[in-house]
Amino acid sequence: MITENMLARNLVSAGKNASYDASCKRLLANKEILAWIMKSCLEEYRDFDVDEIAEKYIEGDPQVAQMELNPDEGMGESGQIKGMNTEDSTIREGTIAYDIRFWATVPKKAEAIRLIINIEAQNDFYPGYPLVKRGIYYCSRMISSQYGTEFIEAHYEKMKKVYSIWICPHPPKNRENTITRYFIQEENLIGEALEKRENYDLMTVIMICLGRSGSDRYQGILKLLDVLLSSEKEVEEKKKILQEEFDIRMTKTLESEVSIMCNLSKGIEESGIKKGIKEGIKEGVLSSIKNLMESMGWPVEQAMEALKVPKSEQQQYANMLAGIREGNRDSE
Repeated sequence: MITENMLARNLVSAGKNASYDASCKRLLANKEILAWIMKSCLEEYRDFDVDEIAEKYIEGDPQVAQMELNPDEGMGESGQIKGMNTEDSTIREGTIAYDIRFWATVPKKAEAIRLIINIEAQNDFYPGYPLVKRGIYYCSRMISSQYGTEFIEAHYEKMKKVYSIWICPHPPKNRENTITRYFIQEENLIGEALEKRENYDLMTVIMICLGRSGSDRYQGILKLLDVLLSSEKEVEEKKKILQEEFDIRMTKTLESEVSIMCNLSKGIEESGIKKGIKEGIKEGVLSSIKNLMESMGWPVEQAMEALKVPKSEQQQYANMLAGIREGNRDSE
């Protein structure tokens, strides 16, 4: 039978809540999605096909410490990365919980060179500080955490380059549909000295700010990620675009009941909305009852009759009001 792979199931599971934190991590941790990000934003991979990056260069070293990013599924099914441990702790600076962090091998090198890549999904572009500074801090921590693992004593030549890539689904207007890179570069103030780039090009922050269609920049990785994380597009529309425009596979031979899962995720979302509406109505009715009782001096029964509260619900509101009055007395 034809069934859907982990990325497709994660799309179904996320539904219209794909831009929420947990769903973002699940969707972005797919190897093909990561390969698209790497090809589009990392110069080391620009000349390679997405499939080749996904199959050959992500998690090049199998001996790194690994932690599952998707607790619902193991690595029995390929496609979802585990990567490095997503926590980085120091006594003085506390713990950083990275969204996604993994090793990648740099192709076309006589000796295998590896990168440490961090992916972060950030809904709030203005969290109270410049987001790029946080990206630089994450890079710095990934550099410093290599001491004792990648190199010891004064062997700084073994230090690995790090990337921190920030995906912002809701940036300000002037940032929409942009990709910006922040990195270290050499500048001669006097003279013409030349250092090997690999000796100083050790950290890069990349800001991927998504936007809406209608811009000539709305293509490639910007469109892919906007579709993937959209809270407006239906699941089937997402799958169609990802398969047809980006050649991202959605099927493989296994057994599944995807349609049931899809209906279940929609049912959960709809029931949550209905529950919220119902709770809001209750609060409004309760407030109206209290106002009538205070302004008109009516007992609770008369206020509910005036508001035409159904008989079947009157006892519930009476109990709620009694609980409020009891709480007020206790606080006095």
